[in-house]
Amino acid sequence: MVKSHYQFSDRSDAGRQLAARLITLAPDRPVVYALPRGGVPVALEIACALRAPLDLVLVRKIGAPGAPEVALGAVVEGESPQTVINEDVRLATGVDDAYLERARQRELTELERRRALYLGNRARLEPTGHTAIIVDDGLATGATAKAALIAIKSQGAAKTILAIPVAPEETLAEMRQHADVVVCLNPARNFQGVGGFYRDFHQLTDEETIGLLRQGWAEGADAAPDHSRRRVAVPPLGLVGDLSVPPDPRGIILFAHGSGSSRLSPRNIAVADRLNAEGFATLLLDLLTADEARDRRNVFDIPLLAERLLEAAIWIGAEPDIADLPLGLFGASTGAGAAMLAAAELRGRVAAVVSRGGRPDLASPRLGEVEAPTLFIVGGDDQQVLALNRKALAALKCDKLLRIVPNATHLFEEPGALEAVTDMASAWFQHYLSPPVQSHVPTPAGVQPISPMSVAALLRAAAEPLPSLDDPAFPTAFDRFADARVVLLGEASHGTSEFYQARAAITRRLIEKHGFTIVAVEADWPDAAAVDRYVRQSPHQPMNSTPFARFPTWMWRNKDVDAFVSFLRNHNATKLPNDKVGFYGLDLYNMTASIAAVLAYLDRVDPEAAAVARGRYACLSPWSREPAAYGRASLTEGYALCERPVTRILVDLLQKEFQYAKKDGAEFFDAMQNARLVADAERYYRAMYYGAHESWNQRDQHMFNTLRNILAWAGPKTKAVVWAHNSHIGDARFTDMGMEHGELNIGQLCRQAYGHDAALVGFGTHTGTVAAASEWDAPMEIKAVRPSRPDSYEALCHDVGTERFLLDLRAGQHEDLRRGMAEPRLERYIGVVYRPETERWSHYSYASLADQYDAFVWFDKTSAVVPLPTQVATGEDETYPFGL
Repeated sequence: MVKSHYQFSDRSDAGRQLAARLITLAPDRPVVYALPRGGVPVALEIACALRAPLDLVLVRKIGAPGAPEVALGAVVEGESPQTVINEDVRLATGVDDAYLERARQRELTELERRRALYLGNRARLEPTGHTAIIVDDGLATGATAKAALIAIKSQGAAKTILAIPVAPEETLAEMRQHADVVVCLNPARNFQGVGGFYRDFHQLTDEETIGLLRQGWAEGADAAPDHSRRRVAVPPLGLVGDLSVPPDPRGIILFAHGSGSSRLSPRNIAVADRLNAEGFATLLLDLLTADEARDRRNVFDIPLLAERLLEAAIWIGAEPDIADLPLGLFGASTGAGAAMLAAAELRGRVAAVVSRGGRPDLASPRLGEVEAPTLFIVGGDDQQVLALNRKALAALKCDKLLRIVPNATHLFEEPGALEAVTDMASAWFQHYLSPPVQSHVPTPAGVQPISPMSVAALLRAAAEPLPSLDDPAFPTAFDRFADARVVLLGEASHGTSEFYQARAAITRRLIEKHGFTIVAVEADWPDAAAVDRYVRQSPHQPMNSTPFARFPTWMWRNKDVDAFVSFLRNHNATKLPNDKVGFYGLDLYNMTASIAAVLAYLDRVDPEAAAVARGRYACLSPWSREPAAYGRASLTEGYALCERPVTRILVDLLQKEFQYAKKDGAEFFDAMQNARLVADAERYYRAMYYGAHESWNQRDQHMFNTLRNILAWAGPKTKAVVWAHNSHIGDARFTDMGMEHGELNIGQLCRQAYGHDAALVGFGTHTGTVAAASEWDAPMEIKAVRPSRPDSYEALCHDVGTERFLLDLRAGQHEDLRRGMAEPRLERYIGVVYRPETERWSHYSYASLADQYDAFVWFDKTSAVVPLPTQVATGEDETYPFGL
């Protein structure tokens, strides 16, 4: 074999090729077992192709005494762990039973640790009666695979298949003695190592392995599901829920259990299953914590239960795969009262309500405020509840209906009663929950669509190949944007190294060769200020919390940003104060740190004003740990609780601008921006309760205003580079964000304010890995990025066949391509949360790429960022924001 002649691009490629071979075997009841870590990406592809469950088979070698590299045997974990001994080695070494038992126990302990690390408390998949497919990324001696085959067979597998991309012929001969079938794509005569058959054979990390496993389980390949199910935790209390999302969902139904029931109520589960089959997403949620559920009085605390439904509705509005779905409420027993009260609060955000055997009367006297069409379903023999429902119905002013299930009692336990309830509820939701329009940006009038084949040809002709990221020539391709006052550099995900490296290289070029002195990023102002002080070598100002330690830490605390910050500090070391490059945050989440910064500033320059400000900011202190709860409280009270006091602080600062600024203009500007952040954050958290679109606009308007303030403060000749996600920097007017939801973003606002002096550069990728979480505030994982959809812009770019390239989409450049690329297609957006299992609805949206950006940068395969720790080690420079 010639070393450079690779058979597989990576392990996933090998898995797909193996899967194609295994499908032809039509294995009976297959179960896929991966040998970690290298076997996991191979096995994941096989499990998905066969729609088979995926598990690990964990094996530990027992080394011979004095020669641990010699395999005396192996231990395979399981309900009854198997020990496989090489009798020839045992005879040659004279090992006794005591040695074997000690070694066995030691390795079993390690196996248990690894199972807990990779699989948590996930139950083992037993092979009894199944075809067990054991998978690795390749074999050398085959000792581990041999032990796994023997153990799986002894555990009751009906048939065993060893599936491997490559192995020496002599090893395969031995494997055939232990496996019923051996599938090997490359039986090698001249074997020089498994890695020689792969272009990418990097050593998988534990994080990457765990991410791949979770991806496989989330996709549920074994069940061939019609919908995605996942366990969720709704903030701020982490209430547990079960979310099911079918493909192309038409709406989402939030269940309100009552009378001490939980999300595990068999009646509500039956209703939810039917609604899933009809195309509705469902969320069955425990409305009480475990401690609260022990107090029976909480079951009848309707305002408390309603508040939990409101929190769930807000959470739904922030989840990308379900945020835009019309919302229905399904209440049972006392939960119906909570559903009615929540509907009165949420008003137009609720599309329909259904009550099953419920007590809607418990929401009196607010029933008259409910706007959503409401259906009451009551058992004909449940006379007392029927009377209460008739009274509640009379109080409603919305579309309403009372349906009676004849001869049914309160729990609808009679034959056919629950089915009747399910039919009625399904029909009601189908009538009133109109599915979201899967619209897209319209093709401009008079523009004739160009065929995909023609677009592909135009794309190949226009794509400018880019050198590698470490080549000094890479950023020179972006000199064409150097005359702009603002260059906005995007990213298709928050956790991709190539995007950070590219932005750093481009920004460095704009700083060194073209006089840019402002770097503004999608990060919180006070956290970025710590970086700014470091790169300018300004006096250190301690913060109450470590910068960039809030979720998602990896977005800014990573090796690529660390390298760029070091460049900025070294660059500034030779510059006069007015010529130094500044590093600024545009975002508004870290309200608590901004409050602390304002107070610290006032303590230095005006202690009396600081005391007044403390009193005013005290209004927000009850919500300092959970600022989103402030919006909920303001909604309930019916007015903005803290708007006036926090705005007053900002006004006071403005009125004393001359007095404060003459002491230190930079410090005053920092305090002003922190005060603006608090005022805007107060509005942002209130806007969250009126819908995701309102809060999005509040946030992006704040980020644009912050950028504009930085430019105004720095002077009319200053130029800025902005780092933000594609969803922020691509002109929203040419995406579904703007066309359908009325959302704006920085890119749109910069174009409107600066015209051709704003350059918008998007980034994209086809596949690879990304650092992301499965839920908000969940741990970071290294996730595999799915290959792009065939109906997406990313697929068009992938088909160019070039590893890296730049598309110039400005007017007057490649007009035929611009016309072809203006036709609406899907574009992928991955944030700090990535859900491959619902990728179409979570991460794709229609856009017109040619109008959205001035240029687009393509990396066909990308890799995850490497995060940095948040703990500062003893002896490290405490002034350095990343503590390294």
